[in-house]
Amino acid sequence: MARQNISSGFKSITDIIKSEKDFEKLRDTVKNYNVVDEFEVIFPELSLIAKAIKVEKKTLFLKVENSVWKSELNFQKNLLMEKINKHFKEQVIQSIKFI
Repeated sequence: MARQNISSGFKSITDIIKSEKDFEKLRDTVKNYNVVDEFEVIFPELSLIAKAIKVEKKTLFLKVENSVWKSELNFQKNLLMEKINKHFKEQVIQSIKFI
C-alpha cells in the first residue's frame, strides 16, 4: 500500500515558534540570550574590559572593569547599539546601561 502524503497540513515546530503569537515571549527571551551570548563575537576587542550581563526590555546591561572604560563606552553607546542591531538585522537593543 502506498504511503499518503499527509504532512502538507502540518507545520514544523520551528515554523510554529517563529510565527505563532503565543511564542512571542519565548522568541524575545531567545533574542535577549543571543545578544548576551554573542557580545564577545560582535566586539572581541572589548572582551577584556566589558561583559554583557543581561538584556531587559531592549536594554543591554554591560559590566565594565573601571570608570574610565565606562566613560569611554558611554560616548560610543550609539555605535555599540547600531553594531549589535546590525548584527541581528533588527532592533534588539534600544539602550545600554553600564554597571
